[in-house]
Amino acid sequence: MANKRVYYGGQAIIEGVMIRGPKTMAAACRRPDGDIATRQETLGSLYSGVLRQIPFIRGVIVLWETLALGMRALMWSSNVQLGEEDNDPGAPMWGMVVVSLLIVGGIFFAGPLLLADLLHGLIGSDLLVIIIEGLIRLGVIVGYIAGIGFMPDIRRVYEYHGAEHKTIHALEAGDPLEPEHVQKHATAHVRCGTSFLLTVVVVSIFVFAAVGSPDLWLRVVSRIVLIPAIASIAYEVIRLGGAFESNPITKVLMWPNLALQSITTKPPDDAQVEVALRALKEVLAAEERADEATPVTAAEAEAAPAAD
Repeated sequence: MANKRVYYGGQAIIEGVMIRGPKTMAAACRRPDGDIATRQETLGSLYSGVLRQIPFIRGVIVLWETLALGMRALMWSSNVQLGEEDNDPGAPMWGMVVVSLLIVGGIFFAGPLLLADLLHGLIGSDLLVIIIEGLIRLGVIVGYIAGIGFMPDIRRVYEYHGAEHKTIHALEAGDPLEPEHVQKHATAHVRCGTSFLLTVVVVSIFVFAAVGSPDLWLRVVSRIVLIPAIASIAYEVIRLGGAFESNPITKVLMWPNLALQSITTKPPDDAQVEVALRALKEVLAAEERADEATPVTAAEAEAAPAAD
């Protein structure tokens, strides 16, 4: 493993953090009584196998992974707050995944198209209408994540999001995994899922421009069915940015992504960082055990970009 860079990523959940490694994932959250509950599981081959080496294919896997693993961890943390952490989400979780996909497709992709199409007769330029569509989409996304941030519970999720990023930064910097050292780091991270959202918006403008302006119903369908393709391209852009994050040009190009994270990440307190560290230490221990049984491959080592 000395010559392999192992990526760890994560996601904020209710009163906690989920951290994903090459072969395992772990989640930790604060119980109402103040103790920390943890959950760890081994990932299947879909999330860490050879498909993760194939450009553009891996982006679709990451999209599914973010929905499936993230939703499972989120529902577990919700159950912890209700004192029911041993309950298996089961079918309700998959129902929520499907509903989430429909909402994303309808509100963030088809909706802006319909609004922009109202201006088509006034503007007369297909490309300009597509650009306006992208700007509307960006406005909807930014407005949504900023608006829900005023809710106290969501603000705490944003604080745990900051704790997750700080913890990953400390790990990547080789710092001691203790709150006082973790707190020195920034809440923004180049591989964040918030950055992914902004990149998706930019990529979608180019993809939809290539589609052109067929009948409205075909454009609506294209906005939904092309989500995996757009996500795949955006994922490769994020990976490229992460690989060259110290490059001055990359820093300029990635600045809007990092700036957007000022909305979705907030400074955490030490207790929140403690929870994030607990999740990270759980997954590091699980990875060590898994690697003793089967050494990690290059594909697995790079399989976990940071996520929201």
